[in-house]
Amino acid sequence: MANIVATPSNRNGMRLFHLAGSEPLSEIPLGHLPIDIHESPVCPLGHRSHPMDLKLNGRVALVCGSSSGLGLAIAAALAEEGCDVALNGRDPDRLQLAVQTVTPQALGRVEGFPADVSVLTDVSKLIQDVSQRLGPVDILVCNAGGPPATKFAEAPADSWRAAIDLNLLSTINLCRAAVPIMRERKWGRIVCLTSVGAKQPLGDLILSTTARAGVLGFTKALADETAPAGVTVNAVCPGYMKTERVGELLGKRAEMQRRPPDEILAGLVQSIPMRRMGEPEELAATVAFLASEGASYITGVALQIDGGFVRSIL
Repeated sequence: MANIVATPSNRNGMRLFHLAGSEPLSEIPLGHLPIDIHESPVCPLGHRSHPMDLKLNGRVALVCGSSSGLGLAIAAALAEEGCDVALNGRDPDRLQLAVQTVTPQALGRVEGFPADVSVLTDVSKLIQDVSQRLGPVDILVCNAGGPPATKFAEAPADSWRAAIDLNLLSTINLCRAAVPIMRERKWGRIVCLTSVGAKQPLGDLILSTTARAGVLGFTKALADETAPAGVTVNAVCPGYMKTERVGELLGKRAEMQRRPPDEILAGLVQSIPMRRMGEPEELAATVAFLASEGASYITGVALQIDGGFVRSIL
């Protein structure tokens, strides 16, 4: 598969999408995009110079899937707000690099906890380890990688189970482990990362749409049950963000459609009313707010952060 990645430019520090192993594409100003995974395992972060005071000092936050991409940006935002942050990922080396990236701007403790959230025993141990080393989990960010792009007719039977394990069951199992702790303490924030594909199906992402739509249903139902205990449960639905995952999906789409990758990218940008892709830090700021005291009356919401991409009214 041909991945669309980013390359440094000698003009204004711009990064441009291109196919791995080829020359850069047209000069579409997309800002700081993720570097190819083989070049750097951690995406650069644009830290805020003046964090908001969200009254999160001392709260313990577990951010799953935070060794790169959106999870890493969320971990950084919560660390800058004073949370003690537990980063999580499957690769210990990438996770350690992520911890080193987040720590300089952190106002609290930052530690890494390797675990595969699609494995039930890993989830139970993860919650226990975080509680022992940092304290009871106050804020849980459920996040995992996305299933591969494919069409219905081409998806093997076992790919459906893998997608559900990765996105839906991981969320359910994380909440099963964390909600009793939050209920006992009469305070908690759960934010589940899904995708705009859970609301508006995207081409070739039928596995992701199926599993992540389930996360929206679970989030809404759980929010009803935990609200009396002061535990809010919300979902965020990222649109096209400047992440390694989106670069890979665009590369796959260019390959499947046999179209130039710069044409795919330009068409995507034009489909977004804001005419640009989102920055991971923009989504991270939203998640940090949903985790705060100021969002105490917001629960059961599925919020799009997509530049207006989803066209539905509801």
